[in-house]
Amino acid sequence: MKKLVLKFIGVTTVILFTTFAKVNAQGCVAIRSTGGLCTMDEHPDSVSNNGSWLLNSNNRYFRSYKHFVGTKEQKQRIQQGTNVINHSYTQDLTLTRIFNNRWSFAVDLPIVDNSRSSLYEHGGKERLETHSFGLGDVRLTAYAWLLNPVKARRGNIQVGLGIKLPTGNYNYQDYFYHTAANDGKTLGPVDQSIQLGDGGTGITTEINTYYNFTHRFGLYGGFYYLISPREQNGVSSARGGAPSAKAVANGSDVMSVPDQVMIRGGASYGVSKFDFSAGVRYECLPVHDLVGGSNGFRRPGYIISAEPGVTYRVKSFSIYAFVPVALKRDRTQSVPDKITTNLTGTYTQGDAAFADYAINVGITFRIK
Repeated sequence: MKKLVLKFIGVTTVILFTTFAKVNAQGCVAIRSTGGLCTMDEHPDSVSNNGSWLLNSNNRYFRSYKHFVGTKEQKQRIQQGTNVINHSYTQDLTLTRIFNNRWSFAVDLPIVDNSRSSLYEHGGKERLETHSFGLGDVRLTAYAWLLNPVKARRGNIQVGLGIKLPTGNYNYQDYFYHTAANDGKTLGPVDQSIQLGDGGTGITTEINTYYNFTHRFGLYGGFYYLISPREQNGVSSARGGAPSAKAVANGSDVMSVPDQVMIRGGASYGVSKFDFSAGVRYECLPVHDLVGGSNGFRRPGYIISAEPGVTYRVKSFSIYAFVPVALKRDRTQSVPDKITTNLTGTYTQGDAAFADYAINVGITFRIK
């Protein structure tokens, strides 16, 4: 049976930058790493009946520092030195058991290292940092190819269904300076954008597909959605202080547990041991969740990016790099924003900091 040279680019997702990536929409929008972001797998027809293992290490980094309200950049924040700067690094370790050419199961463990510098969180007197480090939210996912790989040699569709566990600390705390009596410090929960987890048990759904026109050229696409039934996680957004009357009135005094969305699509061209790809990436933290309530503190928004990538394959392992570059960034109006608008009669919409690009670099080993 003839095997196709062009490999399927599997998108297991955050993820986002994450995802919880963080879609962090690459920033304060705080989409968590969704794990296995750029996992590479071969055409399912090339998998033996005895199955195999895949071990993937994906490294994701971004620096968010540009503030947006809607699609308008708040350029004065950088000029005034009042912008928030997040550095986010996530290493996703994903172990996948491929049972046969139809079924597989993956476990993803994210290790997260974040820092956040600002003026406003430290009494407005000097720019200081808060940090978080540790295990993020673990994902368990089962995958199945819908079409028989023996017959569907050029293209196929893979579906995935999984669970995201609240293993990451969603009440990670650090010190905020110049916030207490006598210019002292206050210990409190760090900002939502650098928390290690969101505190919710979620259901993950995925659709991955590809179609090869020739042995070199093909198209790929992927869809990921995290359903988070829990509305709030009970963690204060007041950084160790007392929440404001406004925050209590609009519900933003407690952190929200939001859904997450990512869509990818593009084309791939193989040259010798290299696969070059170019695509578009959409990452979103929605205003409203599919299941459960949507109130609480969150910075909803989305980012649309151009995503070039390259993969180098040698026998049983692959090395890859993908660098999504932001084309459009939009911080949308949250539920608390809408409540404040209704209460005051004045339109209210908060801001969020976004990155210009994210770097995803990783390696995948096949173990037979």
